[in-house]
Amino acid sequence: MLAIPAATAADRPNFVWIMSEDNSKHYLRHFDPDGAPAPNIEALAEHGITFDRAFSCAPVCSVARTTLITACYAPRIGTQFHRRSKMAAMPEGLKMFPAYLHDAGYYTTNNSKEDYNAQKSPDTWNESSRKASWKKRPDKSMPFFHVVTTGLSHEGQLHFPEKAMATPTQTNPASVKLQPYFPDTDTFRYTRASYHDRMTAIDKAVGDVVQELRSDGQLENTFIFYFGDHGGVLPRSKGYTYEAGLHVPLVVRVPERWKDLVSREAGSRTNGFVEFVDFGPTVLNLAGIDVPSGVDGKAFLGDGIDAAEVDARNETFGYADRFDEKYDLVRTLRIGNIKYMRHFEPYYPDGLQNNYRYKMLAYQQWRQLHGEGKLNEVQSQFFRPKAVEAIYDLEHDPHETRNLASDPNTQTILKKMRARLDQRLKSMPDLSFIPEAVLYESAMGNPTAFGQQNKTRIAKLIDTANLALSPFDESEAQLRKAISSDDSWVRYWGLVAASSIGPDAKPLTSLAKNHLSDKEPLVALRAIEFMALMSDEDIRPQLYQTIERASNEPELLQILNTAAYLNDFFGDRFTIDVEKVKSSIKLSKKGEIKDRLDYFSSK
Repeated sequence: MLAIPAATAADRPNFVWIMSEDNSKHYLRHFDPDGAPAPNIEALAEHGITFDRAFSCAPVCSVARTTLITACYAPRIGTQFHRRSKMAAMPEGLKMFPAYLHDAGYYTTNNSKEDYNAQKSPDTWNESSRKASWKKRPDKSMPFFHVVTTGLSHEGQLHFPEKAMATPTQTNPASVKLQPYFPDTDTFRYTRASYHDRMTAIDKAVGDVVQELRSDGQLENTFIFYFGDHGGVLPRSKGYTYEAGLHVPLVVRVPERWKDLVSREAGSRTNGFVEFVDFGPTVLNLAGIDVPSGVDGKAFLGDGIDAAEVDARNETFGYADRFDEKYDLVRTLRIGNIKYMRHFEPYYPDGLQNNYRYKMLAYQQWRQLHGEGKLNEVQSQFFRPKAVEAIYDLEHDPHETRNLASDPNTQTILKKMRARLDQRLKSMPDLSFIPEAVLYESAMGNPTAFGQQNKTRIAKLIDTANLALSPFDESEAQLRKAISSDDSWVRYWGLVAASSIGPDAKPLTSLAKNHLSDKEPLVALRAIEFMALMSDEDIRPQLYQTIERASNEPELLQILNTAAYLNDFFGDRFTIDVEKVKSSIKLSKKGEIKDRLDYFSSK
């Protein structure tokens, strides 16, 4: 990049980001008629722009926030796992975008959550703490970039005990509209009403920041971005790549002094798609700073940005990998109102145990009612295996409950979306097709270089995984070849594809059985899953053996993920012996490992 003259308040605007944790656009009346009123956020919109199609690329904090701060898709740069087992190095020659503001003379502050999965450079923030403020800049002529995060809407706010439900909410529970995949119970109504109350608290926090800027004489010098850091937070949102997990509210207030930088009218709205990778480039562009090469995002406001071009943007990409101790590899592509979801481990139900999720009473009740057979078809989907691929018409099915992948009328668009996602995954390339345990050992010093060095191999792994998309009689020969491959990760994905196909793949049982003690523990794990799905054979001895062979934390976590799946979704066939599991583990029993062991002990 070219050297940039030092910025001054006279020639560059200020920026404030206000992020509310864990809330999708669905809980604010400004975006959804069933949401709560938020007069301060609505006032921001009157002086700016509402983005009705804004998206986090990931439905969980650390991955979403790393996407924001790097302007890069997480699976390309190795930052897609929540919680990370090891920090990823930034792509060579690239820094987190506030560093470019800092280099140009901005005072950069963060109050105070970071939660990054990548290593930041020392010049990212002048201060990042609970005391950080633009008011502490040493020279009042310095422009500033300030981030404030409020946890008033965080998931933990809904982790109340049952006795708390005796306390009335401000919002009448009888007045809220529940999503169709929820059972209509007092618990769910109280939970949603409580979250509407959280929106009121968020709105006050936004108003407080605005008043602080006004009192400091900086309101009309400052672009204010208000948005959720990803979706949430009732069940089936945070941690899931449905729209409830990815579609976030975004309002940008445009200051009077800098309104000429924006070619839109105050109070306007746009349906143009913007993603978290775009936010950093937008700030840099508004600041008059060149957007560095090597990022994935593109600006949507500022000099040289055509509003009509932004309005025409209609594509967003989403990803899910690991959430604490829970694994489930999912990729999504939305083009306009058509949403495509590719479940690479579809036999894992959405309801697979995640300890933090199930602290919420609504989650607990949902699972209990499922076990008692008291849910209808739509409400039960969460606890059943998923389709390998799904396509939803969001205009007519905004809650993504009717998968149209088998509808003869959708086959043309299905194939188009499938091909487009495939192209995107291979072009990155998507590092998740090599297990986290391998990336942990071999890639985190330079994940993007590792990806480029293995680009051809990753494309082959994606092709192997995609054998699950074909009928078994068409893919059998290729599956047999894959499961017998000299490449461990081709074997791995061959077994996953076979398990994804389901009962039709049962003729591969003898071949899969040969890999129950594969030299790679994770390949053996995939053979164990296949045998559990296809036969009545007790594969717990092989599972305990695989646990004993685990050589690093993510490898063990993935094995314990399968143990939880077998324990919870196969009746009494594969009940896990927690003492046997504990005695088999040779690694530290802390963190997410402890979470799994605590869960097994609680059963």
